[in-house]
Amino acid sequence: MSTATRRAPVVSLAALATFVLAGCSATGEGPSDPKPSGRAAADCRALHERLPERVTGQDRNALDPESKYTAAWGDPAVELRCGVPRPEVLTPGSEHYNPTTEAAEVNGVSWLIEEREDGYRFTTTDRRANVELTVPGAYAPETGALVDLAKAVRDSVPDKN
Repeated sequence: MSTATRRAPVVSLAALATFVLAGCSATGEGPSDPKPSGRAAADCRALHERLPERVTGQDRNALDPESKYTAAWGDPAVELRCGVPRPEVLTPGSEHYNPTTEAAEVNGVSWLIEEREDGYRFTTTDRRANVELTVPGAYAPETGALVDLAKAVRDSVPDKN
């Protein structure tokens, strides 16, 4: 096997690790803090007050630093970020726009479904603030977390009008 061939998987793994870690804070103590503004920020703060203490049977983690835009449950952590940018696959005109991308409605909340190496990332669609949830494969079926969070999202983050 040539040196170039042996290095290719390492480069791929390094790139993948960068992608996976992009959602984590620099300290590794919780998800990175989005920066919503206006109505989205208000919706996210309302959501934070309504989040359940348990998701997928896991207790809510205390995050340091605390944020009104993030939450996590369990270890490995189920991570929620509210006020994230609209995913490229849902943005007309973006390089990765795909109007037929996979989505599901769970208890009145529509979610974009993105499979990851170890689990799934779900992002709300058609809500005034985008809510992102990363669920590790350890909690399969990962969609159980969506059931646990549906009421809080429905009650806090209105549909786009």
